[in-house]
Amino acid sequence: VPFKLLSLFLISCNKTLPKPEIADGIRGVNFGVDKNIYEDTLDKYLFRDDSVYRDMRMLVDPARYENIGGNSYLNGIVKGFEVVSLPYIIPISNLPVEVGNTYQGETLFRLENDNYVANYQESLSIINDLFPTDKYIFLMCGGAGYAGMTKSFLISIGYDKDKIYNVGGYWYYNGKYKINIEKKDELGNITYDYDKITYHDLSDFSKLTKL
Repeated sequence: VPFKLLSLFLISCNKTLPKPEIADGIRGVNFGVDKNIYEDTLDKYLFRDDSVYRDMRMLVDPARYENIGGNSYLNGIVKGFEVVSLPYIIPISNLPVEVGNTYQGETLFRLENDNYVANYQESLSIINDLFPTDKYIFLMCGGAGYAGMTKSFLISIGYDKDKIYNVGGYWYYNGKYKINIEKKDELGNITYDYDKITYHDLSDFSKLTKL
């Protein structure tokens, strides 16, 4: 009986997903947030065994996201998401003037004549490990920008656009699966408990083979 109940649970969790569809309005136009699966509906689509969940923020972003109402620190996450920092994967430019620049160092891929080119022999295999092609891919970040950039990048290197969802930003999520990472002591000092998250550290390029 328990096995049957588990099977029914998995079937219900993996019911057919709506096809990715860009939302109307500024967040759809500017960032590519999905019309059907986004911050307000996300809870219904978590914990699927046919999907992976990736938050594309840095733990501490050099960009000043506080200037647009966000947070440069990854101070919380949605349960089930794992952190993969986009600025280590591709170069990031054209952020809002108020924000300034994010990390501008070495990346797994570079942009050449509007095409992404691997900088390292291992670059593509790293991406395929983090974003399995046989899974649906749910992308999130702080405000939805990095998630949208990640979706565009994955599609440009051959991923199926119908299996990738930009579900928006943690700053707009008010569901029941928030994991708070920010801690404040009695003196008002703030620390961040990053042991609560699964973080894929891509920052050590010295271990990779340069092309």
